[in-house]
Amino acid sequence: MQQYLLKQVIDLSREKMHLGEGGPFAALVVFGDEVIGHGWNRVTSANDPTAHAEIEAIRQACQSLGHYSLRGCVIYSSCEPCPMCLAACYWARLDHVYFAASRADAAGAGFDDHAIAEQLFMSPTERLLPMQQGMREQACRVFEEWLSKCDRIPY
Repeated sequence: MQQYLLKQVIDLSREKMHLGEGGPFAALVVFGDEVIGHGWNRVTSANDPTAHAEIEAIRQACQSLGHYSLRGCVIYSSCEPCPMCLAACYWARLDHVYFAASRADAAGAGFDDHAIAEQLFMSPTERLLPMQQGMREQACRVFEEWLSKCDRIPY
């Protein structure tokens, strides 16, 4: 099953790339034996820098299940997830990630996310993207209100 789904996701990445829908990436989310979400890179065709294959597949899978958690699901990706997509896999609570090409392979094709990954471990004031904090106390009060909200849905 794993090889079959990896081949399917590689074929999808090739198909959508040749159709001009974006970069050479695709992903499938599977629950049991059923594909419940599929996505491909639509960054340039949708003018959306977050329209990565894994994000698109996760969004569709959550809609299919009617839930934000994908516990019990796995994702198959044509490439090792970038930092944004890896974070989305964790937030979605996927059980497993299967991927074909590595991040190094993607970097060789011009998709290098190493600089972004490094930024994640820096303090906000050290990052290349200027960041400045303000109104922390007011924002933390909203967190306190969240914690006391009796109908909140923890995630």
